[in-house]
Amino acid sequence: MSNVPFQKMVHLAPRSIAVLCFLLAITPPAVYPLVEGEESQGGSSTDKVQSHIGRGYEYVQNNQFQNAVVELQAALALDPTLVRVRYQLAVSYFALQQFKESRQEFERLRRETAADPSVIYYLGRLDLMEERIGSAILHLERVAPDPPFPDTAYYLGSAYLKKERTELAEKWLKKAAELAPRDFRIPDRLARVYVKTGRRLEAEQQFDLSASLRQHYNDAARQGLDCTQALTTQPLEEARVTCRKLFDPTDPDKLSTLGMIYGKHEHYAESIEPFEQAARLDPDSFETQHNLGLSYFRLRRYPEARIPLEKAVALRPDFFASNALLGATLFTLQEDERAYPVLSHAHQLNSQHAETSDLLFKVSVLLAQKLFAKKEYPEALKFLQKAAELKPDQADLHRQMAELYNLLRQPGLAERERDEAERLSRLGR
Repeated sequence: MSNVPFQKMVHLAPRSIAVLCFLLAITPPAVYPLVEGEESQGGSSTDKVQSHIGRGYEYVQNNQFQNAVVELQAALALDPTLVRVRYQLAVSYFALQQFKESRQEFERLRRETAADPSVIYYLGRLDLMEERIGSAILHLERVAPDPPFPDTAYYLGSAYLKKERTELAEKWLKKAAELAPRDFRIPDRLARVYVKTGRRLEAEQQFDLSASLRQHYNDAARQGLDCTQALTTQPLEEARVTCRKLFDPTDPDKLSTLGMIYGKHEHYAESIEPFEQAARLDPDSFETQHNLGLSYFRLRRYPEARIPLEKAVALRPDFFASNALLGATLFTLQEDERAYPVLSHAHQLNSQHAETSDLLFKVSVLLAQKLFAKKEYPEALKFLQKAAELKPDQADLHRQMAELYNLLRQPGLAERERDEAERLSRLGR
């Protein structure tokens, strides 16, 4: 074995420099994709599937559903068993109002998932849109006691209203109002129930409430535009006065909007308070958790970034940007064992994102170093092989693998790696 210390065999930039490069590569919080790369021509079938999934999820997150359909179909062509991918494809068709295609995918999912509540919900929505009211009620009633989405009760109440079953319509619309008190559609439907049952005064009250909530929604949209304009044309201190009108401590949507506007204008410190408050009110919002983590990451407050990014990854396991950010955060916190699988998954989802690939390379080498020091040579070799897969033109990697193969009594493989190292050295690599 060479006397040269292992850590000097492969030169790595300091962690701070590596993460600074990652910081410079990522986009502001409101723009979810980190990059939009082309598919790699190489790689295994699994890598290609993951790459299609990653891009498909990016497109879904950005409401680019036509592009999402292309990527999700490509992933399913390679692996038709991917239930989560098929679900996203069905939802994308639904968003594009391609209801025939959406129903076809959801019907298949019904069979493959033992009637998952989310699938039944969408079948009910499809029935309602296609005026199959009886079927819509059957589907939505089935999942309403433990709804997969908060608006399940609203659509069930609406279905009963179409059937003129006013008592049940009132029951479920009142339940919907409890679950989503800011949704202006609900009191409008309740008012129609009251009109049909001759309760004019209650109907007027609900129509007034609907108008008020709709105005609140419109005011929030206008306040968002005012805030954006102020941040574009005024110093931050002056703009803050205008933007503060969006800060409603009871409304997670307005708070998240405010945080995103600050993030788009690179005022990351100002985005923290609204995002944190929004996360407290709606802890299961993927967008809020992802953007809160990204703002902390931008501010280099890595321990604080970790928690919301872990929540974001738990909510959307195949969303590239959250995985990439979490992996970079764990790398910065020197938790290399935890960073490796996260970065590896992010790399599978988007193999063209150079900064993520570079961090995965560094983590692989660092883990190899640690295992080498413990004389766990087979495991060290696995991580070096991963590093060489990412950067095959590094002569030092091949020299080190040759040394490890010698230790593992595999002289033929050791000779092959030495020859490759010499070839790369002659090329100046």
